[in-house]
Amino acid sequence: MPTPPYRLIADELRRRILSGELAPGDTVPGENALVAQYSVAAETARKALGVLAAEGLTEARRGSGTRVREFRPILRQATKRLAAAQWAQGRSIWQADLDQRPMSVDSLTVTEQPCPEHVAAALGLEPTEPVWVRDRRYLVEGQAVMLSTSYLPARLVAGSAITAPDPGPGGIYARLAELGLGPVRFREQVRARMPLPDEAAALGLALGAPVVLIVRYAYSEDGLPVEVNEMVLDASRYLLEWEFPA
Repeated sequence: MPTPPYRLIADELRRRILSGELAPGDTVPGENALVAQYSVAAETARKALGVLAAEGLTEARRGSGTRVREFRPILRQATKRLAAAQWAQGRSIWQADLDQRPMSVDSLTVTEQPCPEHVAAALGLEPTEPVWVRDRRYLVEGQAVMLSTSYLPARLVAGSAITAPDPGPGGIYARLAELGLGPVRFREQVRARMPLPDEAAALGLALGAPVVLIVRYAYSEDGLPVEVNEMVLDASRYLLEWEFPA
């Protein structure tokens, strides 16, 4: 089956972007230019540009057309960011990712509520048992990049700084350590999927853009599960890396 013309155009533009011929910030040929260059209908050109936008390679700017996205992907090195040497010294695990790039948190809520059924088993709780839920959105260089929801058993963390909006230096893992529950082992599960409508809105995703879901489980020295963290990442803004010995 022959490749549709819009796909051929998108493939060529993608090649130019990935090769560096079209650099970050450069203007991508617009609809009219593509119609003239490839002798196609405007709808075909529009669909080709839509493919690149959905892949996160381009972004439309009011008054200046479509440009190659300038945002540099975040290198998320799981083994480095979760090392105790990072959070035990009072540093945010985000400092391992950002290389001095500005990060902020908004839409932060911290509430006590019944444990969701899909999380309860992982925490060794009944669905009716209370958990503290930390729900937040992370922005890097002013761009929404990740939604994160942490669940911690209320019977373990009630009355601690973990239940405050700002848990203090080193974040919740440093506070867990002060409670004698510092994580010594993590497990992460990763999968790609399409975003739910509220996730797409919160991350400002283009139609058809995927997300990466990472679910992290943290365990104390005696094997007690102390946190489940569900993270929804804008797939176009991340490079995920794991490093481990052979």
